[in-house]
Amino acid sequence: MKRSYLFLVPAIVLASCGGANSGGDLASLKKQRAEIDAKIKTLEASSKDTTGGKTTAVSVLDLQPTTFNAFIEVQSQITGDEVVNATARSQGVISSIYVHVGQHVSRGQVLGTLDASVIDQQIAAMEPQIDLLKALYEKQQKLWAQDIGTEVALMKSKSDYEAMMKQKAALKAQRDLNNIISPISGTVDFISMKVGDPSSLPTAFIRVVNTASLKAEANLGENYLGKVNVGDKATLIFPDDNDSMNTKISYVSKAVDPLSRAFMVQIKLGSDKRLHPNMSCIMRISNYEKKDAIVVPVSVIQKTAEGDMVYVVDGGTAHSKMIKTGRNSNGKVEVLEGLSAGDKLVVAGFEDLDNDEKVTIE
Repeated sequence: MKRSYLFLVPAIVLASCGGANSGGDLASLKKQRAEIDAKIKTLEASSKDTTGGKTTAVSVLDLQPTTFNAFIEVQSQITGDEVVNATARSQGVISSIYVHVGQHVSRGQVLGTLDASVIDQQIAAMEPQIDLLKALYEKQQKLWAQDIGTEVALMKSKSDYEAMMKQKAALKAQRDLNNIISPISGTVDFISMKVGDPSSLPTAFIRVVNTASLKAEANLGENYLGKVNVGDKATLIFPDDNDSMNTKISYVSKAVDPLSRAFMVQIKLGSDKRLHPNMSCIMRISNYEKKDAIVVPVSVIQKTAEGDMVYVVDGGTAHSKMIKTGRNSNGKVEVLEGLSAGDKLVVAGFEDLDNDEKVTIE
Protein backbone atom coordinates (compact mmCIF):
# COMPACT_ATOMS: atom_id res chain seq x y z
CA MET A 1 0.00 0.00 0.00
CA LYS A 2 1.44 3.38 -1.06
CA ARG A 3 2.07 6.06 1.59
CA SER A 4 0.74 9.63 1.30
CA TYR A 5 3.05 12.58 1.02
CA LEU A 6 0.47 15.40 1.10
CA PHE A 7 1.90 16.69 4.42
CA LEU A 8 4.84 18.14 2.52
CA VAL A 9 2.73 20.35 0.26
CA PRO A 10 1.61 22.97 2.88
CA ALA A 11 5.22 23.68 3.71
CA ILE A 12 5.90 24.62 0.13
CA VAL A 13 2.79 26.75 -0.12
CA LEU A 14 3.46 28.59 3.10
CA ALA A 15 7.05 29.20 2.17
CA SER A 16 6.05 30.56 -1.20
CA CYS A 17 3.48 32.94 0.32
CA GLY A 18 5.96 34.70 2.57
CA GLY A 19 8.74 36.79 1.09
CA ALA A 20 8.02 35.78 -2.48
CA ASN A 21 9.63 39.03 -3.62
CA SER A 22 12.94 38.28 -1.96
CA GLY A 23 15.73 36.66 -4.01
CA GLY A 24 17.10 34.99 -0.92
CA ASP A 25 13.76 33.47 -0.10
CA LEU A 26 13.48 32.08 -3.65
CA ALA A 27 16.81 30.34 -3.36
CA SER A 28 15.78 28.99 0.02
CA LEU A 29 12.53 27.63 -1.38
CA LYS A 30 14.30 25.92 -4.28
CA LYS A 31 16.64 24.32 -1.81
CA GLN A 32 13.71 23.14 0.30
CA ARG A 33 11.96 21.75 -2.80
CA ALA A 34 15.08 19.83 -3.76
CA GLU A 35 15.28 18.38 -0.29
CA ILE A 36 11.56 17.47 -0.39
CA ASP A 37 11.92 15.76 -3.81
CA ALA A 38 14.84 13.76 -2.46
CA LYS A 39 12.80 12.70 0.57
CA ILE A 40 9.85 11.69 -1.70
CA LYS A 41 12.12 9.50 -3.82
CA THR A 42 13.59 7.91 -0.72
CA LEU A 43 10.15 7.19 0.74
CA GLU A 44 8.86 5.81 -2.59
CA ALA A 45 11.84 3.47 -2.87
CA SER A 46 11.35 2.38 0.73
CA SER A 47 7.62 1.81 0.13
CA LYS A 48 8.32 -0.26 -3.01
CA ASP A 49 10.84 -2.41 -1.22
CA THR A 50 8.40 -3.00 1.62
CA THR A 51 5.25 -3.81 -0.38
CA GLY A 52 6.86 -5.44 -3.44
CA GLY A 53 4.71 -3.45 -5.88
CA LYS A 54 1.60 -4.95 -7.56
CA THR A 55 1.13 -8.64 -6.69
CA THR A 56 -1.44 -10.98 -8.26
CA ALA A 57 -2.62 -14.29 -6.82
CA VAL A 58 -2.44 -17.14 -9.37
CA SER A 59 -2.78 -20.90 -9.59
CA VAL A 60 -0.17 -22.91 -11.46
CA LEU A 61 0.18 -26.32 -13.07
CA ASP A 62 3.53 -28.08 -12.83
CA LEU A 63 4.03 -29.34 -16.39
CA GLN A 64 5.16 -32.94 -16.82
CA PRO A 65 5.47 -35.07 -19.99
CA THR A 66 2.41 -37.22 -20.63
CA THR A 67 0.84 -39.32 -23.37
CA PHE A 68 -1.43 -37.14 -25.50
CA ASN A 69 -4.29 -38.72 -27.44
CA ALA A 70 -6.37 -36.74 -29.89
CA PHE A 71 -9.74 -38.16 -30.79
CA ILE A 72 -12.89 -37.42 -32.77
CA GLU A 73 -16.36 -38.07 -31.36
CA VAL A 74 -19.34 -38.61 -33.63
CA GLN A 75 -22.82 -40.11 -33.32
CA SER A 76 -22.95 -43.64 -34.74
CA GLN A 77 -25.49 -46.40 -35.35
CA ILE A 78 -25.30 -50.18 -35.26
CA THR A 79 -26.51 -51.94 -38.39
CA GLY A 80 -26.06 -55.27 -40.14
CA ASP A 81 -23.39 -55.98 -42.71
CA GLU A 82 -26.14 -57.76 -44.63
CA VAL A 83 -29.42 -55.84 -44.77
CA VAL A 84 -32.01 -56.76 -47.41
CA ASN A 85 -35.56 -55.72 -48.18
CA ALA A 86 -37.49 -58.84 -49.18
CA THR A 87 -40.21 -58.05 -51.73
CA ALA A 88 -42.67 -59.93 -53.92
CA ARG A 89 -41.43 -61.05 -57.34
CA SER A 90 -44.75 -60.48 -59.09
CA GLN A 91 -47.67 -58.07 -59.05
CA GLY A 92 -50.66 -58.68 -56.82
CA VAL A 93 -52.32 -58.05 -53.48
CA ILE A 94 -50.62 -59.14 -50.24
CA SER A 95 -52.75 -61.85 -48.66
CA SER A 96 -50.58 -63.18 -45.82
CA ILE A 97 -47.61 -62.20 -43.64
CA TYR A 98 -46.09 -65.12 -41.72
CA VAL A 99 -43.40 -63.37 -39.63
CA HIS A 100 -43.07 -60.64 -37.01
CA VAL A 101 -40.39 -58.13 -36.06
CA GLY A 102 -37.58 -59.76 -34.08
CA GLN A 103 -38.20 -63.24 -35.50
CA HIS A 104 -35.21 -65.19 -36.79
CA VAL A 105 -35.66 -66.47 -40.34
CA SER A 106 -33.62 -68.73 -42.62
CA ARG A 107 -32.49 -68.18 -46.16
CA GLY A 108 -35.28 -69.21 -48.57
CA GLN A 109 -37.99 -69.04 -45.90
CA VAL A 110 -41.41 -67.74 -47.03
CA LEU A 111 -42.15 -64.49 -45.19
CA GLY A 112 -45.49 -63.69 -46.83
CA THR A 113 -47.58 -64.32 -49.96
CA LEU A 114 -49.67 -62.51 -52.54
CA ASP A 115 -53.19 -63.52 -53.46
CA ALA A 116 -52.78 -66.57 -55.77
CA SER A 117 -56.39 -67.78 -55.73
CA VAL A 118 -56.74 -67.59 -59.54
CA ILE A 119 -53.67 -69.77 -60.11
CA ASP A 120 -54.78 -72.20 -57.38
CA GLN A 121 -58.13 -72.57 -59.15
CA GLN A 122 -56.39 -73.26 -62.43
CA ILE A 123 -54.23 -75.94 -60.84
CA ALA A 124 -57.26 -77.48 -59.10
CA ALA A 125 -59.15 -77.57 -62.42
CA MET A 126 -56.28 -79.51 -64.05
CA GLU A 127 -56.17 -82.28 -61.44
CA PRO A 128 -59.08 -84.42 -62.86
CA GLN A 129 -57.64 -84.18 -66.36
CA ILE A 130 -54.19 -85.10 -65.09
CA ASP A 131 -55.62 -88.11 -63.27
CA LEU A 132 -57.42 -89.21 -66.45
CA LEU A 133 -54.33 -88.87 -68.66
CA LYS A 134 -52.27 -90.71 -66.08
CA ALA A 135 -54.75 -93.59 -66.01
CA LEU A 136 -54.80 -93.81 -69.83
CA TYR A 137 -51.03 -93.82 -69.97
CA GLU A 138 -50.78 -96.56 -67.35
CA LYS A 139 -53.41 -98.61 -69.23
CA GLN A 140 -51.46 -98.28 -72.50
CA GLN A 141 -48.34 -99.40 -70.68
CA LYS A 142 -50.10 -102.57 -69.48
CA LEU A 143 -51.53 -103.31 -72.94
CA TRP A 144 -48.17 -102.76 -74.57
CA ALA A 145 -46.62 -105.16 -72.07
CA GLN A 146 -49.13 -107.77 -73.30
CA ASP A 147 -48.33 -106.96 -76.94
CA ILE A 148 -51.73 -105.35 -77.31
CA GLY A 149 -52.18 -102.02 -79.04
CA THR A 150 -49.66 -99.93 -80.91
CA GLU A 151 -46.53 -98.10 -79.88
CA VAL A 152 -47.98 -94.91 -81.33
CA ALA A 153 -50.92 -95.10 -78.92
CA LEU A 154 -48.50 -95.63 -76.01
CA MET A 155 -46.32 -92.69 -77.02
CA LYS A 156 -49.35 -90.42 -77.48
CA SER A 157 -50.76 -91.24 -74.05
CA LYS A 158 -47.36 -90.60 -72.50
CA SER A 159 -46.96 -87.30 -74.35
CA ASP A 160 -50.40 -86.08 -73.31
CA TYR A 161 -49.77 -86.94 -69.68
CA GLU A 162 -46.32 -85.30 -69.55
CA ALA A 163 -47.57 -82.15 -71.31
CA MET A 164 -50.29 -81.71 -68.73
CA MET A 165 -47.79 -82.20 -65.90
CA LYS A 166 -45.55 -79.53 -67.39
CA GLN A 167 -48.47 -77.11 -67.52
CA LYS A 168 -49.14 -77.81 -63.86
CA ALA A 169 -45.47 -77.26 -62.98
CA ALA A 170 -45.51 -73.93 -64.86
CA LEU A 171 -48.54 -72.77 -62.92
CA LYS A 172 -46.94 -73.80 -59.63
CA ALA A 173 -43.77 -71.88 -60.54
CA GLN A 174 -45.90 -68.85 -61.33
CA ARG A 175 -47.65 -69.23 -57.98
CA ASP A 176 -44.27 -69.45 -56.21
CA LEU A 177 -43.43 -66.01 -57.56
CA ASN A 178 -46.18 -64.72 -55.29
CA ASN A 179 -44.16 -65.83 -52.24
CA ILE A 180 -42.02 -63.24 -50.45
CA ILE A 181 -38.74 -65.09 -49.83
CA SER A 182 -35.91 -64.13 -47.46
CA PRO A 183 -32.64 -64.11 -49.44
CA ILE A 184 -30.51 -64.34 -46.26
CA SER A 185 -30.63 -65.81 -42.78
CA GLY A 186 -31.14 -63.18 -40.12
CA THR A 187 -33.65 -61.31 -38.01
CA VAL A 188 -36.78 -59.53 -39.21
CA ASP A 189 -36.01 -55.90 -38.44
CA PHE A 190 -38.95 -54.05 -40.00
CA ILE A 191 -42.23 -54.87 -41.78
CA SER A 192 -43.59 -52.01 -43.88
CA MET A 193 -46.36 -53.94 -45.66
CA LYS A 194 -49.75 -55.12 -44.47
CA VAL A 195 -52.39 -57.51 -45.74
CA GLY A 196 -54.34 -55.92 -48.56
CA ASP A 197 -51.52 -53.68 -49.84
CA PRO A 198 -50.57 -53.91 -53.53
CA SER A 199 -47.14 -55.45 -53.96
CA SER A 200 -46.23 -52.61 -56.32
CA LEU A 201 -46.07 -50.08 -53.46
CA PRO A 202 -42.50 -48.85 -52.74
CA THR A 203 -43.14 -49.51 -49.05
CA ALA A 204 -44.15 -53.14 -49.56
CA PHE A 205 -41.14 -54.96 -48.12
CA ILE A 206 -39.88 -56.91 -45.12
CA ARG A 207 -36.39 -55.95 -43.92
CA VAL A 208 -34.10 -58.76 -42.77
CA VAL A 209 -30.78 -58.09 -41.01
CA ASN A 210 -27.98 -60.60 -40.56
CA THR A 211 -27.13 -60.06 -36.88
CA ALA A 212 -24.16 -62.42 -37.15
CA SER A 213 -22.33 -59.68 -39.05
CA LEU A 214 -22.99 -56.33 -37.38
CA LYS A 215 -21.17 -53.05 -37.96
CA ALA A 216 -21.11 -49.48 -36.65
CA GLU A 217 -21.42 -46.65 -39.17
CA ALA A 218 -20.84 -42.91 -38.81
CA ASN A 219 -20.48 -39.90 -41.09
CA LEU A 220 -17.60 -37.45 -40.64
CA GLY A 221 -17.30 -33.96 -42.10
CA GLU A 222 -14.95 -33.58 -45.05
CA ASN A 223 -12.51 -31.58 -42.89
CA TYR A 224 -11.48 -34.92 -41.34
CA LEU A 225 -10.44 -36.46 -44.67
CA GLY A 226 -6.89 -37.76 -44.34
CA LYS A 227 -7.06 -37.58 -40.54
CA VAL A 228 -8.89 -40.89 -40.09
CA ASN A 229 -7.48 -44.14 -41.45
CA VAL A 230 -8.22 -47.87 -41.46
CA GLY A 231 -6.73 -49.41 -38.32
CA ASP A 232 -7.12 -46.32 -36.12
CA LYS A 233 -8.12 -47.20 -32.57
CA ALA A 234 -11.75 -46.51 -31.74
CA THR A 235 -14.12 -46.85 -28.82
CA LEU A 236 -17.86 -47.38 -29.10
CA ILE A 237 -19.68 -45.85 -26.13
CA PHE A 238 -23.25 -46.89 -25.26
CA PRO A 239 -24.52 -44.25 -22.80
CA ASP A 240 -27.88 -45.93 -22.23
CA ASP A 241 -26.21 -49.19 -21.17
CA ASN A 242 -23.24 -47.53 -19.42
CA ASP A 243 -21.00 -49.74 -21.54
CA SER A 244 -18.20 -49.34 -24.08
CA MET A 245 -16.21 -51.42 -26.54
CA ASN A 246 -12.63 -50.97 -27.78
CA THR A 247 -12.13 -51.73 -31.47
CA LYS A 248 -10.56 -50.39 -34.70
CA ILE A 249 -11.72 -48.63 -37.86
CA SER A 250 -12.43 -51.19 -40.61
CA TYR A 251 -13.32 -48.98 -43.55
CA VAL A 252 -12.97 -45.31 -44.54
CA SER A 253 -14.78 -44.00 -47.60
CA LYS A 254 -12.63 -42.11 -50.07
CA ALA A 255 -15.52 -40.13 -51.54
CA VAL A 256 -17.39 -37.19 -50.02
CA ASP A 257 -21.16 -37.10 -50.37
CA PRO A 258 -21.94 -34.05 -52.55
CA LEU A 259 -25.02 -33.14 -50.50
CA SER A 260 -23.97 -33.72 -46.89
CA ARG A 261 -20.26 -32.99 -47.50
CA ALA A 262 -19.45 -35.98 -45.30
CA PHE A 263 -17.80 -39.37 -45.73
CA MET A 264 -18.55 -42.69 -44.05
CA VAL A 265 -16.46 -44.76 -41.64
CA GLN A 266 -17.29 -48.31 -40.54
CA ILE A 267 -16.32 -50.68 -37.76
CA LYS A 268 -17.04 -54.39 -38.29
CA LEU A 269 -18.26 -56.00 -35.07
CA GLY A 270 -19.29 -59.56 -35.93
CA SER A 271 -21.87 -61.10 -33.60
CA ASP A 272 -22.45 -59.70 -30.13
CA LYS A 273 -25.47 -60.37 -27.93
CA ARG A 274 -25.20 -56.86 -26.47
CA LEU A 275 -25.73 -55.25 -29.86
CA HIS A 276 -28.87 -54.86 -31.92
CA PRO A 277 -29.55 -53.21 -35.27
CA ASN A 278 -30.43 -49.51 -35.07
CA MET A 279 -28.78 -49.05 -31.65
CA SER A 280 -27.26 -45.60 -31.19
CA CYS A 281 -23.78 -45.11 -29.79
CA ILE A 282 -20.88 -42.66 -29.75
CA MET A 283 -17.88 -43.49 -31.92
CA ARG A 284 -14.67 -42.09 -30.44
CA ILE A 285 -11.83 -42.34 -32.96
CA SER A 286 -8.26 -41.98 -31.65
CA ASN A 287 -6.40 -40.57 -34.64
CA TYR A 288 -3.25 -39.25 -32.96
CA GLU A 289 -0.99 -40.38 -30.10
CA LYS A 290 2.22 -38.77 -28.78
CA LYS A 291 4.23 -39.99 -25.82
CA ASP A 292 6.15 -37.59 -23.54
CA ALA A 293 4.16 -34.62 -24.82
CA ILE A 294 3.74 -31.27 -23.07
CA VAL A 295 0.00 -30.68 -22.85
CA VAL A 296 -1.83 -27.58 -21.59
CA PRO A 297 -5.50 -26.56 -21.32
CA VAL A 298 -6.76 -24.66 -24.35
CA SER A 299 -8.37 -22.09 -22.03
CA VAL A 300 -5.02 -20.71 -20.76
CA ILE A 301 -3.72 -19.77 -24.20
CA GLN A 302 -4.02 -16.09 -25.09
CA LYS A 303 -4.08 -14.91 -28.70
CA THR A 304 -1.76 -11.99 -29.47
CA ALA A 305 -0.53 -10.28 -32.61
CA GLU A 306 2.71 -12.27 -32.29
CA GLY A 307 0.94 -15.61 -31.77
CA ASP A 308 -0.15 -17.87 -28.90
CA MET A 309 1.05 -16.84 -25.45
CA VAL A 310 0.94 -18.23 -21.91
CA TYR A 311 2.35 -17.21 -18.53
CA VAL A 312 4.79 -19.24 -16.44
CA VAL A 313 6.00 -18.46 -12.93
CA ASP A 314 9.70 -18.36 -12.09
CA GLY A 315 11.00 -17.04 -8.77
CA GLY A 316 7.73 -15.40 -7.82
CA THR A 317 7.45 -13.53 -11.12
CA ALA A 318 5.13 -14.24 -14.05
CA HIS A 319 6.79 -14.28 -17.46
CA SER A 320 4.99 -14.41 -20.79
CA LYS A 321 6.08 -17.10 -23.23
CA MET A 322 5.22 -17.49 -26.88
CA ILE A 323 4.37 -21.08 -27.80
CA LYS A 324 3.78 -23.20 -30.88
CA THR A 325 0.85 -25.61 -30.62
CA GLY A 326 -0.05 -28.85 -32.36
CA ARG A 327 -3.16 -30.99 -32.19
CA ASN A 328 -5.95 -30.27 -29.74
CA SER A 329 -8.61 -32.57 -28.36
CA ASN A 330 -11.12 -32.53 -25.53
CA GLY A 331 -10.02 -29.12 -24.25
CA LYS A 332 -6.29 -29.96 -24.30
CA VAL A 333 -3.59 -28.94 -26.75
CA GLU A 334 -0.11 -30.27 -27.40
CA VAL A 335 2.69 -27.65 -27.11
CA LEU A 336 5.43 -28.24 -29.67
CA GLU A 337 7.70 -25.30 -28.74
CA GLY A 338 8.02 -22.77 -25.92
CA LEU A 339 7.43 -24.85 -22.79
CA SER A 340 9.42 -27.53 -21.01
CA ALA A 341 8.90 -30.14 -18.31
CA GLY A 342 8.93 -28.52 -14.87
CA ASP A 343 7.57 -25.16 -16.02
CA LYS A 344 4.91 -23.73 -13.71
CA LEU A 345 2.06 -22.78 -16.03
CA VAL A 346 -0.40 -20.16 -14.81
CA VAL A 347 -3.87 -21.68 -15.13
CA ALA A 348 -5.89 -19.20 -13.04
CA GLY A 349 -5.44 -15.46 -12.53
CA PHE A 350 -3.63 -14.92 -15.84
CA GLU A 351 -6.32 -12.64 -17.27
CA ASP A 352 -4.95 -9.45 -15.64
CA LEU A 353 -1.27 -10.34 -15.56
CA ASP A 354 1.49 -8.22 -17.04
CA ASN A 355 4.86 -9.54 -18.09
CA ASP A 356 7.41 -9.74 -15.25
CA GLU A 357 4.72 -9.06 -12.66
CA LYS A 358 5.09 -10.32 -9.09
CA VAL A 359 2.68 -13.11 -8.18
CA THR A 360 1.72 -15.25 -5.23
CA ILE A 361 0.82 -18.89 -5.83
CA GLU A 362 -2.39 -20.07 -4.23
